[in-house]
Amino acid sequence: MADRAPGPRSVWHLFMAFTGLAMQGFGGVLAVAQKELCDRRGWLTQAEFLELLSTAQVMPGPNVCNLSLMIGDRFFGWRGACAALGGMIALPMVLLLTLAWLVGLAPQASATHGMVLGALKGIAAVAGGQIIGTVLKLSKPLNAHPLGLPAAMGLAAAAFVAMVVLKWPLLWVLLGLGLVACLWTGQRLRAQQAPMPTTSKGPP
Repeated sequence: MADRAPGPRSVWHLFMAFTGLAMQGFGGVLAVAQKELCDRRGWLTQAEFLELLSTAQVMPGPNVCNLSLMIGDRFFGWRGACAALGGMIALPMVLLLTLAWLVGLAPQASATHGMVLGALKGIAAVAGGQIIGTVLKLSKPLNAHPLGLPAAMGLAAAAFVAMVVLKWPLLWVLLGLGLVACLWTGQRLRAQQAPMPTTSKGPP
């Protein structure tokens, strides 16, 4: 496997990278983030991205904002965290406020509002497909997971059933299945790191 790229050249480079990433994220940035940071720029491996994303999902706040903070901190400490988060939210916020102002000035604001909502719903459908594709792509590092691929996929399926079918709150899913996964993985890691017993043969 080829070595990954060393990372952003500067804090400004990091800010501009996340600004470009945010401007591509219609309906969700996750799919674009994986392709941009892992495939195109090579700043993270698939396994590293999945590890950071998993941590971002269990922390309070928007997942992508948490992810940008951790990636920025990884390269430039607190300055990188601020730059990455600033790039993620600054320009989209300005554009959204400008769009809201222009829609409000339109002579038929209600009709224009309906057109905007229709366009966003159409984009969201495409974004859903992007996210599904990203999830399938990020499942590859699970082959090397300490629990093994079948157990990891079983936990993922259980989380899907709990949230989509049973409609359990996310907090309870994280506390329940997340705790089980952490304890189980810790046990497997300890078992893998334990020294193998040696047997000494006595004299014949």
